[in-house]
Amino acid sequence: MWAFAVYDRTGKSLFLSRDRFGEKPLFYTHQNDLFAFSSELTSLVRHSHIQEAISKKSLKKYFAYGFIPAPRSLYKGIYKLSAGYNLLFDLRNFTQKIWKYWEFVIEPFDTIPKDPVQEWGGKLRELLRRAVQRRLMSDVPLGFLLSGGIDSSAITAFAAEELQNRELKTFSIGFTEKSFDESRFAAAVAGRHRTDHHLRVFSIDQARDTLPHIVAHLDEPLGDSSLVPTFMLCRETRKKVTVALGGDGGDELFAGYDPFKALKAATIYNALFPRLLHPAIRTLLGFVPVSHRYMSFDFKLKRALNGLSYPDCVWNAVWLGSLEPAQIDELFREPTDIEDIYVEAIEQWENCAQDHLVDKTLQFYTRLYLQDNILVKTDRASMMNSLEVRAPFLDIELVDFVRKLPHFWKYRGGQTKYILKKALEPVVTRKIAFRTKKGFGAPVGRWFQEGHLRWEQHSAMPAMAGNYIEKLFRQHRSGRNDHRLFLWNIWLLGEFLKRNRKGFHQF
Repeated sequence: MWAFAVYDRTGKSLFLSRDRFGEKPLFYTHQNDLFAFSSELTSLVRHSHIQEAISKKSLKKYFAYGFIPAPRSLYKGIYKLSAGYNLLFDLRNFTQKIWKYWEFVIEPFDTIPKDPVQEWGGKLRELLRRAVQRRLMSDVPLGFLLSGGIDSSAITAFAAEELQNRELKTFSIGFTEKSFDESRFAAAVAGRHRTDHHLRVFSIDQARDTLPHIVAHLDEPLGDSSLVPTFMLCRETRKKVTVALGGDGGDELFAGYDPFKALKAATIYNALFPRLLHPAIRTLLGFVPVSHRYMSFDFKLKRALNGLSYPDCVWNAVWLGSLEPAQIDELFREPTDIEDIYVEAIEQWENCAQDHLVDKTLQFYTRLYLQDNILVKTDRASMMNSLEVRAPFLDIELVDFVRKLPHFWKYRGGQTKYILKKALEPVVTRKIAFRTKKGFGAPVGRWFQEGHLRWEQHSAMPAMAGNYIEKLFRQHRSGRNDHRLFLWNIWLLGEFLKRNRKGFHQF
């Protein structure tokens, strides 16, 4: 992982580069006679010669995706260097050239071995083992972020095998809210490998109390509420170690998310029910009781149908985002060009080298969601605590092999991450390998319904319809609808603006 700049005094040029997946941030701007770059967006906007007007289009993308996709940033004229890109700035004529040096491309093997689980599974184990070994090199205390899921459990197992007599330090957090807690699985893995396990159980109130600190240190809003537990985990980990290994990348590379399960049903649904009937069906679903449990059935079903009201090239984005296009229109009180707002998702969908829905979805998650959500969340949460987090699953040798595995061995028979689970079953046990996935999350839906978090119209939001926001908030408080994602996104944006007042009066 890297983000660096090299200044060539002789050639009068500046070379910038960002790592293949975007594990580390790199922002830049070229305004008039100034070219500036930084690993932090907040440092750029503090420069006296840099304009910091918010981009309305970036805000629309924030609500459409839940994050602001590269190369855009929250501000007009300030950009993220995209993952896998280089930039060369010529100081003699003040021109810049940007090019892609690497990208994740799905290129399945032409032939399938007689026993893929044995051959490919064995290869996966060996590559992941080597990836972990490489990331154990450290001259400072090192530990492991252990959720008890297959990815972090495998990393812990391989590290224990490599280090043998050295005691591993593993870290996890738990919540008193049972539907959000998975600490018992982490404890089981830690016990199996006899690690020095550190578990801290938090109440929901304690988690909520971290929000002011988190918001105060964000470069730009990030609509993923799992930022909260990730920050808390990194804070606890940093008390003992300086470097930690985590499981980022496994879900994106091996089709580990729930939307992969929805693709076939979505195709059948669209074939059976004309799009004209979708609004009526969604209205009927509105009568299904709202639950604020982690990834409740009603939450997943309603969000799935939201996406199916639009072309398949934006399904994944709409499933992730806090608002669908029609709602973005209402929020900003103007029409929204769907192709413009979702251009990044459409490009990933249409430019995929493979035609299958699973491959297209894999490319969306690996190129877009991983870069601009997952890795941003981990980097910000860890850096706020001065903790370095390394991701063995993003090892280039491992990635080059995984991208050649056919999609039907990643998502197979309704099972996500199938080939990975079969490969790692001997390493982590079947119970851990095939247990129901539970990602990090925070009960923001309940926080809003019970009044622990409230939204207040901010003077920096003149372009947004405050009455529309109030309507969604009332619907959520009454239990009629579940608007947890939008309320979290708008609340976070409001808190961010309060702490960054300068230049926010206009778009």
